Amino acid sequence: MSQEEMPEVSLRDMYSDYFLDYASYVILERAVPHIDDGLKPVQRRILHSMDEMDDGRYNKVANIVGNTMKYHPHGDASIGDAMVGLGQKDLLIDTQGNWGNVLTGDRAAAPRYIEARLTPFAKEISFNPKTTDWTPSYDGRNKEPVALSMKFPLLLAQGVEGIAVGLACKILPHNFIELIDASISALRKEPYSLYPDFPTGGIMDASDYREGLRGGKIRVRAKVDIDSKKLLRITEVPFGVTTGGLMDSIVAANEKGKIKISKIEDNTAANADILVHLPAGADPEITRDALYAFTDCGVSISPNACVIIDGKPRFMGVNDILKHSAYLTKDLLQQELEIKLGELNDKWHFSSLEKIFIENRIYRDIEECETWEAVIEAIDKGLKPFKKLLKREVTQDDIVRLTEIRIKRISKYDSFKADEAIRVLEENIEEVEKNLRNLTRFTIRYFENLKKKFGKGRERKTVLQEFEVVDRTQVVIANETLYVDRKNGFAGFGLKKEEAVEKCSELDDVVVFNSDGVMKVMKVAEKFFVGKRPLHIAVFRKDEEKVYSMIYREGRDGPVRAKRFKIGGVTREKEYEIAKGPKGSRVFYFAVHDSEEESSNNVVVVHLKAALRLRNLARPFHFGEIAVKGRGVRGNLVTKHAVDRVVRAPKDLSEGEGDLFQGK
Repeated sequence: MSQEEMPEVSLRDMYSDYFLDYASYVILERAVPHIDDGLKPVQRRILHSMDEMDDGRYNKVANIVGNTMKYHPHGDASIGDAMVGLGQKDLLIDTQGNWGNVLTGDRAAAPRYIEARLTPFAKEISFNPKTTDWTPSYDGRNKEPVALSMKFPLLLAQGVEGIAVGLACKILPHNFIELIDASISALRKEPYSLYPDFPTGGIMDASDYREGLRGGKIRVRAKVDIDSKKLLRITEVPFGVTTGGLMDSIVAANEKGKIKISKIEDNTAANADILVHLPAGADPEITRDALYAFTDCGVSISPNACVIIDGKPRFMGVNDILKHSAYLTKDLLQQELEIKLGELNDKWHFSSLEKIFIENRIYRDIEECETWEAVIEAIDKGLKPFKKLLKREVTQDDIVRLTEIRIKRISKYDSFKADEAIRVLEENIEEVEKNLRNLTRFTIRYFENLKKKFGKGRERKTVLQEFEVVDRTQVVIANETLYVDRKNGFAGFGLKKEEAVEKCSELDDVVVFNSDGVMKVMKVAEKFFVGKRPLHIAVFRKDEEKVYSMIYREGRDGPVRAKRFKIGGVTREKEYEIAKGPKGSRVFYFAVHDSEEESSNNVVVVHLKAALRLRNLARPFHFGEIAVKGRGVRGNLVTKHAVDRVVRAPKDLSEGEGDLFQGK
């Protein structure tokens, strides 16, 4: 085609086509596993290469990587890293040498120093060329499997993680024994549930797992034991967290003042063993909760189960993946039985032909034959009376095989041994046919045998337990002090020379009441504006049921009212009018109490401004006479007269205590 005849293609169209091709390639060939065998292409090619090289002995990983490059044209580094990942899962690859450490995060030695071979479990579940679909390798010189004949839910046992173009996959590992039990339940059409299980152990809350689909979440905690008042011991770490990273997060939290420790030691070898030493006076239980709240001792994991089905990515829950795997195993076992039955029938057929051919001396009929066609015809004629004893037609290939029998075998033929061999074949045929008739039962026995042979030592390591989210404000160390500059209206832990209010942490909220009856909750900071001359400022703790007493005037000339209230739920930085009425409201009295009982004992004296015909200018008011309500209530009427001030009553009138603020 000449340049003039070539169709014009816009850059936009070219980019769109190339981008879609690239995105599809990354999804299908690199990031997302195939549902049938649970493997990404590089993992499948590694295992196929290992099976190809397998002779029972260990092979250098460098040699395996080199052989795998016949199928995976992406460089030795990607193959080596994928192989180390497979080896560390301790399922399919029998490793020898330094393969790294998932606890410490230490890397494996170079491929030329470490060795590997397939495990007996891998050989049991993964390879059968007779039931495998094959496709040419990238250069057409070799054949590779489209998917291995996987007779086990490997995808859920190993877990997988991958990021593609606009798509991510994160399937968490599950327990070996529980997967087998669930597969049996699926075949029996019984209910089952699956939850992750991690090689690093830990404690897991999977109440929001949602079968591993998008939107689900699990929370995993390290196992932290209290050895003594001054020592915490971490023996199991969350999935995906190394001991080094965990220690770094603890040290960082200590430096930020969120927890308090004296020192930390790492004695990790085969198992995690981190010692956290506490200073004198530290509460070990609160410190443990703080570790969960502020360090990698507690992590949240969001799964995203995505698999390749029929050449397309699909989001699929772990229960459905398990069911697919169980029935795929049943189908593969059926194919294997049918292939075995065909082979047994062929063997029985030829053994029977051989017996007829030798015992009836049909081989003598070909002595006088001068052509090959005559030989074939003579044997076929000799077999004709016995064909009804056979299960299928006699083909020309069968006759050709009879001509290949050596004279030595004919001369030493033992009829009794031949009958015994045929009888054994018939028993085997009967057994295979029985298994095909009872295929579900046969598949269940297969899974039970897998558990018996390979399940020892694969019990659950991660403890299932529901736990509450640690309130960070409850466990953080109050290592700062809240100060207030009432004159200029600022507060914060950076105002060291101003009035100290109380100890606080950087995570706390602060509640402020101003003289005009406006309340606001704000995040504590080094310095922030609260309003000039605030009536009350304190650290706001939601779990404390504080009761507030207040007497205020509605607007500039309105009546004076009293109220007892609790704050309730609030939105940070939002202003709430506690003193109702038009602009100009004024608070005469404000007090804070720790309980309703304390507030009910509160008695104040309301002093009125002198007015005509007004004799009693001082009147006691009992807060116990009004009910405790929400912050938005107007309150009860105290007086319609002008009020000069409100003071706390003398002890002979009240034993109640509270903070007193007077309006001038």
